[in-house]
Amino acid sequence: MKDHGHSQEEVERRIGDPPGRGYLRDLVYGGIDGSVTTFAIVAGVAGAGLSPLIIVALGLANVLADGFSMAAGNYSGTKAELDDIERLREIELRHLQEHPEGERREIREILRLKGLEGAVLEAATDAIAQNKEASVQLMLEGEYGLAGVDPHPMRAAVATFFAFLIAGMIPLLPFLLGLENAFRFSAIATGMVFFGIGALKSRWALTPWWRSGLETLLIGGLAAAIAFGVGTLFHA
Repeated sequence: MKDHGHSQEEVERRIGDPPGRGYLRDLVYGGIDGSVTTFAIVAGVAGAGLSPLIIVALGLANVLADGFSMAAGNYSGTKAELDDIERLREIELRHLQEHPEGERREIREILRLKGLEGAVLEAATDAIAQNKEASVQLMLEGEYGLAGVDPHPMRAAVATFFAFLIAGMIPLLPFLLGLENAFRFSAIATGMVFFGIGALKSRWALTPWWRSGLETLLIGGLAAAIAFGVGTLFHA
């Protein structure tokens, strides 16, 4: 990935409007789960020897229902996280008013742990303590370990749903197209999705793309193998 610039204008723009955590986690989570759960259904039903029509029906139901369920769950979880941030923000605002000296000591300790000392530490503590919003933000990060950018519940939910929908449809395509040996093509296509998602997420990690891809392929393949094994127990 291209490194960011360090000119004064670039620094001010980047620090003044940080992007937050982004939606990588939501996309990867939705994509992997969509592939795993849908192919698990395909493998389980195929292992039981049932018709392709049943595979398609159950697969589509999973993509839509489980995809929506995951999106709703992600929305609720992210919203709960946001609500907790607001609760802690109100607590810190109240503490700043009721216990100013105690809060100043907290600010000073956070800055000390960041490496400030002596006159610089005292000056920085005084400067931040005089700014209510800066004080609250510093304590949210230093005291509670919360990120400086609030999450967006609806965007996280939408990212999860569409990643689940797109990745989850791929195992069903060979059956929807009526291909011969549809299960074999479904397994190959799903394996490629697993590997592709793993390789793609390596762009944001230090892990080599092939290792990340194989890791994700192994996780998804294991889930599919378990489902297929269970399905064979019910083969007529």
